[in-house]
Amino acid sequence: MAKLNPAIQFLPELEQLPLIITGPILRHVQTNAVTVWLALKQPDTVTLRVLTTEEGNGSKLETPILESQQQTISLGKNLHVLAITALPLLDSVLIPGQVYAYDLYFHQANFNLVQAINSQANSSRISYFAHQLPTFSLPPQDLSQLRIVHGSCRKPHGGGKDSLSCLDSLIQDAASLPNQRPHQLFMTGDQIYGDDVADPMLWLCQGISQLLFGWSEELPLESGSILNDELPPGQRTEIARIEAGMTAMLRGKEDKAKSHLFSFGEYAAAYLIAWSPVLIPSSLPDSASLGLSRKQAKVWRSEIEGIESFWRDLDLVRRALANIAVYTICDDHDVSDDWYLNREWCDRVLSKPLGKRTVQNALLTYALFQAWGNTPHYFTPGTSGDKLLQLASQWLVSAGQDLEAKAKCDRYLGLPSNDPRSKLPQYQSDQDVLILAREREAIPWHYTVMGTSHEVIVLDTRTWRGYPPEKSKLEPPMLLSPFAFKQQLQKPLADQSRQIEATIVVLPTNLVALGIIDRIQQYELSRKHVFSNDVGDSWNFHETAFVTLLLNLCQARDRVIILSGDIHYSCAVRIVHWNYHTQETSILVQLTSSAIKNSELATRVVHTRLKSLLPEPTQRWLGWNKSCKQIKLLKPKWWGKQSQQYPYPDWQYRIEWIKRQPYQTMPWRARKITKAPPTLGQRIWNSIVTLLWRNPWLQDGTEVVGRNNLSLVRFNWSGTKKVIQETYWHPPWQETATVKSSYEVLLEDRIKRQDR
Repeated sequence: MAKLNPAIQFLPELEQLPLIITGPILRHVQTNAVTVWLALKQPDTVTLRVLTTEEGNGSKLETPILESQQQTISLGKNLHVLAITALPLLDSVLIPGQVYAYDLYFHQANFNLVQAINSQANSSRISYFAHQLPTFSLPPQDLSQLRIVHGSCRKPHGGGKDSLSCLDSLIQDAASLPNQRPHQLFMTGDQIYGDDVADPMLWLCQGISQLLFGWSEELPLESGSILNDELPPGQRTEIARIEAGMTAMLRGKEDKAKSHLFSFGEYAAAYLIAWSPVLIPSSLPDSASLGLSRKQAKVWRSEIEGIESFWRDLDLVRRALANIAVYTICDDHDVSDDWYLNREWCDRVLSKPLGKRTVQNALLTYALFQAWGNTPHYFTPGTSGDKLLQLASQWLVSAGQDLEAKAKCDRYLGLPSNDPRSKLPQYQSDQDVLILAREREAIPWHYTVMGTSHEVIVLDTRTWRGYPPEKSKLEPPMLLSPFAFKQQLQKPLADQSRQIEATIVVLPTNLVALGIIDRIQQYELSRKHVFSNDVGDSWNFHETAFVTLLLNLCQARDRVIILSGDIHYSCAVRIVHWNYHTQETSILVQLTSSAIKNSELATRVVHTRLKSLLPEPTQRWLGWNKSCKQIKLLKPKWWGKQSQQYPYPDWQYRIEWIKRQPYQTMPWRARKITKAPPTLGQRIWNSIVTLLWRNPWLQDGTEVVGRNNLSLVRFNWSGTKKVIQETYWHPPWQETATVKSSYEVLLEDRIKRQDR
């Protein structure tokens, strides 16, 4: 690719930028603490105030009820971040059924929040009320009024429109109604993409890094080093494969790593422009000005088109994220495709200097931009998180020269040391599996969010995997090792101190997937083609881990809702588990919502009625506690009875795929995309495609939503208990419309015991 003009030439002047360049994002919220995350262009002392509103409807501000003051953390000359937590004034606490507002005051700049998000060249609005402040409400006591939004996989140049902007419409419709507006957002993985980055996106990230940090990171290689700015967009595949050991480009997918992120500044920039439009330039260079070949120019134009559709609604995304409690968890693309997938990936990447530096940078930005807001108590003074913040600032302010501070960050990020002789990462035993070695001071990424009548247990299934020690390094791992099961799941499930009506578990990867996906992945595993195919990321690829998860949930709770993503389609699956010894039934419901922006041809096909030709069958399984084994019951053949006999089981379960209801059109209207007028030939072609492919009847499938989507989960707790997932997506037959497809899932088992 021809040498590009530096992106910094296209960025706004620093003086033209508002004080806040990204945020505010409302993060962890509880009755006695509210956390807000933000990024500034200059250091400041910040005060956060949470205020009541008149009659609790958000329209008129009243008195402060929570307040705190804190200093920003310097990451670069022009980048300063903070997750500030407001605490009670006197004995006041927040209660459900009220809309609260919050304001920020910046002491050095002498700005309030409204002043800090605006400048002469930049006008922003992050409120749904005339007072211009963001608002929120706590989850209600009545489970029937709880509203939880979830989604995953948001790739800027991915196919289709960014569906996260639907959240803005959901909040706006009920902003003054505390028990009807969305209360919590769970982003269940791939908030950014470290691999599969568009060339224009990397070009922009490099420019933003120069603007905010003012230096280029020296990246270590097997022999010597290279500055990250010396690695241009579109030309990183080979260095990612050879020097970093990455796997995204394998199996003929070279383009997936052509603009892989490596430096801290690149990863940080990716977060900043995923959540705010402030740093987005007014124009990007077109392919004609770059001297590209015809093929390169086509890729550049295509990626620009995808990115511009992502940026078009960023102001709406920014407003939404300021007005709802946001919780996240990492998945592989937050670092790189296949991150920690198996021992082979760990060994090939963490043993290489550039590979380990990339994982270090990705995890450090995850800690600063995501984990700090998820679990602010891990970052209070004197904690591991606080020590990490100081070390990260020390390394970055030194322009990357303080390598001792950088190395010390690993202790708190949970990264393993390398064996001095083999250069391989060090492991430690956890019963009969191996886990990556880590220091005791490592910050946990998993956490629990407690509501008045519900709990949400968020699992880290990436960094606590249990790898088989003696089998092939490509063998699928336990997604949670035995110790991780105890810490992340058994411990919170054992807490019976509060009356919990609904348990929600966030699993970044699926418990149950489409049968065709399982068959393809089993075939790829038999050929040892596991990378870039997610082979081993589903729970059912490791029988012991699957059974352990199932039994942990079913023995502790009667009803469990699983929120999942990763797989680029949305669906609802019900698992009915019955214990032969206790005669008790448990209901597990997996609600998947993906992708926010990354639809693909395959998912668009299964989205349609064509999938109904091959519906997912109901499955029945028997299982045994002692061996952690299970067997699928096969339907008897028509010519005879099933002859195989099994030992008396301890439990059984069945898997049912829930049908999606006919779509409903929402009253919202998306912004119209400005395009050149079509030619006569294009109009004829569009008419044919609309008639044959985009027509509403064909697109109204019965099982999955395979177009970009975002889902809202609510409950019906009166009478027959149900959980409902409303999945919002943009129909191909009308580009400015939004529709929703609903799944209603019973949380009670209506099949009589004698019918089992």
